[in-house]
Amino acid sequence: MSTEMIDPTLHPQADAAAPVVAQRKRTSVFGLYYRRFMRNRPAVFGVFIFIALILFSIIGPMVAKYDHIYLDFLNLGTGPTAEHWFGTTPAGNDLFAQVSIGLQRSLMIAVTVSIGTTVISAIVGTAAAYFGGLLERSTLLIIHFLMVIPTFLILALVSNSAGGDWRIIALALIFIGWFFPARVIWTMALSLREREYVHAARYMGVRGMRIVLRHLLPNIGSLLVINFTLGVVAAVLTETGLSFIGFGVKIPDVSLGSLIGSGANTITSAPWVFYFPAAALTLLTVSMALVADGLRDALDPTSAAGGRA
Repeated sequence: MSTEMIDPTLHPQADAAAPVVAQRKRTSVFGLYYRRFMRNRPAVFGVFIFIALILFSIIGPMVAKYDHIYLDFLNLGTGPTAEHWFGTTPAGNDLFAQVSIGLQRSLMIAVTVSIGTTVISAIVGTAAAYFGGLLERSTLLIIHFLMVIPTFLILALVSNSAGGDWRIIALALIFIGWFFPARVIWTMALSLREREYVHAARYMGVRGMRIVLRHLLPNIGSLLVINFTLGVVAAVLTETGLSFIGFGVKIPDVSLGSLIGSGANTITSAPWVFYFPAAALTLLTVSMALVADGLRDALDPTSAAGGRA
């Protein structure tokens, strides 16, 4: 058999096939996650809803005709009109301005709490699993103790004594919200600390906290992303429950919970005072639940979305 090289001028089809192989590109990890997520249409729809709610909370106060604390004594408890797009409260507040400000405040509390709880639980859980010994036993003792005390009552007392300041409420929610995710993360990190790359880093003289931050945390990143997303929903619902019973954000500040609480008293005489903030809360929680479901499918290689990618 001849070993002569093929002349591309005599075999153009062979030359045309060569660039096809060269043009193939390897999909990055984030590109693969993006493709999996985009296949989940409800999750994509949830992202659009969440973005729309953020834009409403930012632009709403700018385009509102009245401030959320302004009292229109000529329109007390009136329905939606061209003057007041969402109507007014029995006290004369413009409901459009109050819902946009309330959504903004609830989002600020939820995102702050979710970031705080995710960061604290991730560092505490992985550090306890990696170092073990006294640190692990002490951390688990604190976590188990906090899991059995009535945290909701403590949260109500702290928020009530703070006068409804949303910053104090956010700190209190972080304090009572980090230990359960930390317990879950500790369980996952126990298996990771025995992996070969962790042992190799330890033998190379890498410090313990550097191993935790550079090797353990990135390998549970999918869990942290999902915890953050679900933490937004949990923080919104907790703050709403506190404000609904009078222990959350207080006048002149407003949140979705305080608006729903005041609207529940006038649901028969002025139902729009209840329905508009309730609709905003429902859209927020449903959108984040859809996004969390999509992220779980995208980051889980055993999911249906991952199998099709």
